[in-house]
Amino acid sequence: MPVTNARPGVAGATRQCPHCRETILESAVVCPQCKHHLRYGAVSAADVAEPALTPLRIEGSIRHPADGEAWEYTVVVTIRNDRGEEIARKLVGVGALQPNEQRSFTLSVEAVSAGSKALRDPRRGPVGVKV
Repeated sequence: MPVTNARPGVAGATRQCPHCRETILESAVVCPQCKHHLRYGAVSAADVAEPALTPLRIEGSIRHPADGEAWEYTVVVTIRNDRGEEIARKLVGVGALQPNEQRSFTLSVEAVSAGSKALRDPRRGPVGVKV
């Protein structure tokens, strides 16, 4: 996913994680990919402990039957807007299943109100408030 053109401090603005280089939300305190902490001291303890809403969570598994040849699989996540237009597509992983092997998959969408994080600019504090 490319870094968005949204201004810093605006809901949906993104940046790269300095650890894994994945594109993440600018407001993230912990990278959802590598789980590294990103901004110690830039946010309050309440912001870190705030639970995310999970409006979508899908779990499932596939098991290859005991007979037959190996299966190959590709995991792709696609995001579409309300008009059905593709706005992001990400290849998550690939692999193979040998007979009698199983793989489990979980897709979750975590959401946090952008206002609850006060849309902080880490260099200046909350957006619109001069420090």
